[in-house]
Amino acid sequence: MEKLRYVLFCVVLSLCTCDAYKILVVFANPNPSHGILGDNMVKHLLSAGHEVTYITPYIETLKNKTKAHLVDVGNTHKILEVAKDILDLKQILEGTVESPDFKLMFELVSTIGDMTLSNPNVQKLLRDPKQKFDVIIAEFMFNELFSTFSAVYQCPYIWFSTIEPNWIALHLVSDPMNPAYNSDYLHGRIPPFSFKERVEELWTQIKGLYHYNFNFYNAEEAIYQKHVVPILKEQGKPVPDYNVLKYNASLMLGNTNVAIGNAMPLPPSYKHIGGYHIDEEVKSLPEDLKKIMDNANNGVIYFSMGSNLKSKELPDELKNGLLEVFGGLQQTVLWKFEENLPNKPKNVHIVQWAPQQSILAHHNLKLFVTHGGLLSLTEAVHFGVPLIVIPVFADQFLNANQAKNKGIAERVDLSYNLDKNLKVALDKVLGNFSKYSARAKEVSAAYHDNPMRPGVALNFWVEHVVRTRGAPHLRSVALQVPLYQQAYLDLLAVILAVAVVILLAVRKIISLLTVKNMKLKKN
Repeated sequence: MEKLRYVLFCVVLSLCTCDAYKILVVFANPNPSHGILGDNMVKHLLSAGHEVTYITPYIETLKNKTKAHLVDVGNTHKILEVAKDILDLKQILEGTVESPDFKLMFELVSTIGDMTLSNPNVQKLLRDPKQKFDVIIAEFMFNELFSTFSAVYQCPYIWFSTIEPNWIALHLVSDPMNPAYNSDYLHGRIPPFSFKERVEELWTQIKGLYHYNFNFYNAEEAIYQKHVVPILKEQGKPVPDYNVLKYNASLMLGNTNVAIGNAMPLPPSYKHIGGYHIDEEVKSLPEDLKKIMDNANNGVIYFSMGSNLKSKELPDELKNGLLEVFGGLQQTVLWKFEENLPNKPKNVHIVQWAPQQSILAHHNLKLFVTHGGLLSLTEAVHFGVPLIVIPVFADQFLNANQAKNKGIAERVDLSYNLDKNLKVALDKVLGNFSKYSARAKEVSAAYHDNPMRPGVALNFWVEHVVRTRGAPHLRSVALQVPLYQQAYLDLLAVILAVAVVILLAVRKIISLLTVKNMKLKKN
């Protein structure tokens, strides 16, 4: 008993003596799922007693709900007009729109960075000489512009990556990932690769590194010079080279868990915290939903295409086809839909707003039909629910393939035959439900078997960076070695040079011998 009291006393004492830090959190991407990640990161930091300043485009949903100091960058929502074709369901179904290439992706994310740094609210924050921070956490969305905050506040910064470890993000904290067994996030290949796939992955990485280090770098550096360098000069602070700033992160936190993705070599400065956005205590369902799920004797299938895609934009023939498929099931179907549907079967219920985590946690939930966003996939694994994944864009194809590869899901492509193909997948999963359910619970058990909960790990590593003055001991030595040395291109050059010298020498010797023989023959 005394020992227990002593342990409790030590725990309470450690909580009481925990240092509170001033933290700047930057999530400028105007995407609802990114907003969820940013909001929950701030929530965990505040719960640990830290003082948080939060740059976000979702300030309206947070007013009077958080103790964080909010900096509004709602102007970034304008970028959605530029990107609307990527999410146009009709174009996706007709195959006239493809996943964004490097150029289009860069134009979008660099525009977001430009709009954020030039925003009057951000400029006011940057120009305030009284503003100090102990550490900065910035979302990495394929541009490095938010690393420039660290030059103004002269403190360490942490990248946060929203998707699975990939070469674009990892090259900022380590050496490039090996393309022989690491897939680009847009292509969604699962190792082991075929010869053709290995060559394609290699070419993707070579081409991408070229663009990032030459074409994209110049555009980003110009934005840095325009919006940040004048502030540094006004405040009499050093003006670091942009190439130094972008590679100077202390850590990269990942919205990932190795049980969900692929096990791959990662640097000590990469830390998994996937699942931190999931509530530790499941919230109660609204009474109407609770009644539907409690009374579903044959179980519930939950269908949601996420927050970006609007199910109401599906062609009428597909809506009717899906309703016919759902109407033929014994299970109750919850369909997250933006408006009510006429003539729906008795077992189909429309919900315009869905408390997803509470639905997935319900004991009668049997199957989740999803678009395959990483937040939805993580929540499904957290609660041990099998899936059918209908990927639409970006990393959703990779997520779908990984979930299928782990035996917890089936993949169905979005097409005009969606209703027919979904019926095949439903029959397969429901016909072998015990297999999929058991596998989902196995993966869920591995996901949960960690020394720290994701939210606790988030706070630990952020505080660790401050306590250790930027965590230089975690910095990968690979960053000190140029790419040409990592690839032994200098050795290759020496070997080729030696080979050329030997070849020339042999050629010279042969030439001399030939001339000598000709002279001997003449004599």
